[in-house]
Parts: sequence; C-alpha cells; structure tokens
Amino acid sequence: MSTNTFRIKKEQKGGSVFSKLENLLKLDAAFQSGIPVRFVPHILFVAFIGLFYIGNSHYAEKNVRKIDALEKEVEDLRADYTTLKADYMFAGKQSEVAKNIARKGITESLRPPEKIVINSEH
Repeated sequence: MSTNTFRIKKEQKGGSVFSKLENLLKLDAAFQSGIPVRFVPHILFVAFIGLFYIGNSHYAEKNVRKIDALEKEVEDLRADYTTLKADYMFAGKQSEVAKNIARKGITESLRPPEKIVINSEH
C-alpha cells in the first residue's frame, strides 16, 4: 500500500501588494519592541485628523438631510399657497361674490352709481 504524503506548495511568485510593501519597508524590525516613542505625536495627530474628518462628514450628511426635508416642506407650502391663492382669486370674482351674498338676501343694484358733483364757490 502506498502512503499519503503532504506536499508543501511553493510560495506563489506574485504575492500580494501588502506583503511586497511590508518587505520593502521592513517595518517588522522597527516595531519589534513596540511603537517607538518618537512616532507617538505623529500617530496622535493623524488620529485626531481622522476623527475630525469623520465628525465633519457626519455633520455635513446631517445638514444635507435637513436641507432635503426643508426643501420638501417648502414645496408643500408653495403648493398650498398656490391653491389658496387660486381659491381666493376665484371667490373674489364679481359673479361669485354676487352668488354668495344672494344667499343672505342681498341683491345687486341694477342702477349704475350716480356721480356727485360739488361746486366749491363760496
């Protein structure tokens, strides 16, 4: 009977971009005993900039959502205004006013208005 043997695959020639970058920069030797103290201010600065960037993005997105909601509300109010203005203009027509006051027993005068002339000679 034959025995099973485990074959070790040879490393692929290409490799990943990150492994090539790691081999090129040789960061393992620099961080073997921890993060060097001289890098701490730079790391804190980059972390602060990153947090500021994230916060600013959230603030901008919140403002965009608020602007969208306000634009929808303005559009609804504009439509309401247009409808109410059209109703008011229709109700203000002479024929509509005559219909509305006819219900209360008031009729239109059929005589034209008379012009009053005052002579101001004293």
